[in-house]
Amino acid sequence: MELPTAPAGKGCVPWQGLLLAVLLSTFWNPPTTAQLTIESMPTNVAEGKDVIFLVRNLPGNLAAYGWYKGDKVDHHQQIASYKIGPVEITPGPVYSGRETIYSNGSLLFRNVTQEDTGYYTLQVINTSYQGEVGTGQLRVYQPVAQPSIQASNTTVTEHQDPVVLTCLTNDTGISIQWFFNNQSLQLTERMKLSQDNSTLTIDPIRREDAGDYQCEVSNLVSASKSDLLRLDVKYDPTLGSSGLSAGAIGGIVIGVLAGVALIAALVYFLYIRKTGGASVQHDLTEHKPSASNHSQGHSDNSPNKAEERGTA
Repeated sequence: MELPTAPAGKGCVPWQGLLLAVLLSTFWNPPTTAQLTIESMPTNVAEGKDVIFLVRNLPGNLAAYGWYKGDKVDHHQQIASYKIGPVEITPGPVYSGRETIYSNGSLLFRNVTQEDTGYYTLQVINTSYQGEVGTGQLRVYQPVAQPSIQASNTTVTEHQDPVVLTCLTNDTGISIQWFFNNQSLQLTERMKLSQDNSTLTIDPIRREDAGDYQCEVSNLVSASKSDLLRLDVKYDPTLGSSGLSAGAIGGIVIGVLAGVALIAALVYFLYIRKTGGASVQHDLTEHKPSASNHSQGHSDNSPNKAEERGTA
């Protein structure tokens, strides 16, 4: 229900007196066990959207509500009052025409602006003229605008100049995220982000860095991505680059040295085995009696040698 214009004449006097009595009683009555609370839905809202203040733990035997802008009951900051049975709705000094108050105490705001950010207070009054107060907070954010990307150079040569990409935005209180080929950018040891993530530096540049880059800015209520920026990386064959990282090159060198050491060990083993076998054969040959000595010994026992020994 939209708030009607306040009725004129004596009909307003009882309601004003009721508010005065409740305002005084608020300071003298202890709070109830279940405390009155106010919750905005959504908690954070984009400018131009609608938001509603929901009321929790309402006491019983209610007679009236009063909504105020700010963190306290101030009749100069009253949005509207709602009297129960018979229903009487009275706009206050800060009523903007965008508010609707409901019978359960909830307050609807339409088309909120950043000026609506702040605290809002509800005062509830029971039939015994006892009051209770609850306060809620409204946070209104401006939707972010589309950012853009600026590059130090969009066509570069591998392993030469670094590339610096900058996400340009006029929005504040935002987060920035980078994307590469429509996927969240995975940082490598060659990439560095500035403290606020607005600048991405790639040094040295390599061929696998070629592709489409985007940055996204976001706040609590909205997000927006930049247009794609294409980065081209050329290969200069005169540089003699293998295209491998230092770690990969180091691994290859270690592998080659290990292979050389293994081959050298194998050759040494075969050489020792061969020379060792020849030495053993040589030793056996030295300890074996010669055929001539054996023949000579045998001939000394012949009959002719015996006759010669007899004659002698």
